[in-house]
Amino acid sequence: MKIIKILPILALIFFNSCSEKKKQVIPNEINATKSITASDLKVSDSGLSAESVILKTAKGNIVIKLYPKDAPNTVTRFLQLVQEGFYDGLKFHRVHPKFLIQAGDPTGTGNGGSGVKLKAEFNKLQHIKGTVAMARKPEDIDSADSQFYIALTTLTHLDSNYTVFGQVVDGLDVLDKINLNDTIITISLQL
Repeated sequence: MKIIKILPILALIFFNSCSEKKKQVIPNEINATKSITASDLKVSDSGLSAESVILKTAKGNIVIKLYPKDAPNTVTRFLQLVQEGFYDGLKFHRVHPKFLIQAGDPTGTGNGGSGVKLKAEFNKLQHIKGTVAMARKPEDIDSADSQFYIALTTLTHLDSNYTVFGQVVDGLDVLDKINLNDTIITISLQL
């Protein structure tokens, strides 16, 4: 009689352990998401992506479209950092009115980055108000990492010397409101 009572309990334990193993595997497969890269973006006739990146600040939102064909490696790396949440909570560590604003340094000093350097992808895109480009050390063209800047005016002397990879399409007025050490609340990709 004792054996008969134990068998249903053993069967239940066996069933639960099998179910637990399935639960561990199935959610990982379902939740696995592919990172979006430059090649995944739809490109308009202007060369800008149909998709947007939304940079949220306390002063308002800045909407950026990307140039995946003109700077594919830079766009892919930027999207990777965005999807990882790398920029969330970082400060604008460099602000020069009527010139540019710059962010992307986790140390807030202008000397930090993500630890992955990018080869320059200079292109013919011009620096106008709202142009988004990668910051780099002046003496090393392949030193761009995670820091980016947004032009506050036309900056022809920077054309073809920095990797332009995006353009602000909404929130140009917000750019002029950004002060030193203002925080990026979050940057997200809107598909």
